[in-house]
Amino acid sequence: MGIAERPRRITMTPAARRVLEAAARLFYERGVHAVGVDLIAAEAGVTKKTLYDRFGSKEQVVVEYLADRDERWRGFLARYLDAAQPGSAARVLAVFDASRAWAKKNSSKGCGMVNAHAEISDPSHPAYPIIIEQKQWMLALFTDLVGDMDQVGADRLSRTLMLLHEGALVAHGLNVFADPISHAREQAQALLVAVGDSAAKR
Repeated sequence: MGIAERPRRITMTPAARRVLEAAARLFYERGVHAVGVDLIAAEAGVTKKTLYDRFGSKEQVVVEYLADRDERWRGFLARYLDAAQPGSAARVLAVFDASRAWAKKNSSKGCGMVNAHAEISDPSHPAYPIIIEQKQWMLALFTDLVGDMDQVGADRLSRTLMLLHEGALVAHGLNVFADPISHAREQAQALLVAVGDSAAKR
């Protein structure tokens, strides 16, 4: 499914960075719709005029919040992937290890993209492409990692891994049971072993 072109970004001044940091905390803790520009400006220590001068609209603040969160996650994940042996199951499992560490530090309420999508389901919203593209990127990442292992049925396996990963993030946010991301990692490891054993018998 095609999505709209990623929205424009703004140049971050010190004041804009303060606005973004305040907005990121408030949006994640309370939700995008529940937080107004007056509160963001007050928390950032700027006037509402400054907020609008830097961002133009609340929608652009949301764009910057989600884009910045996505960029930070990708950089965080890259360190885990770089530490794992290329073409190995460890690279796939590193995604779950990174997500568990990220969730402990940044995502007590679950995935920020999933949470935002619950409020921003209109494709015309400028932040919508960021949410969808981030999840498409995650699926492509799993596909590439599985493909590097020369696994048979890489597309199907990557979709299953994606479901395990995303389901674990939702379960973490809902606090359904303890440490769901580690449980998903165990299931992913068992799946990779089973698929590898099946391929070896062919």
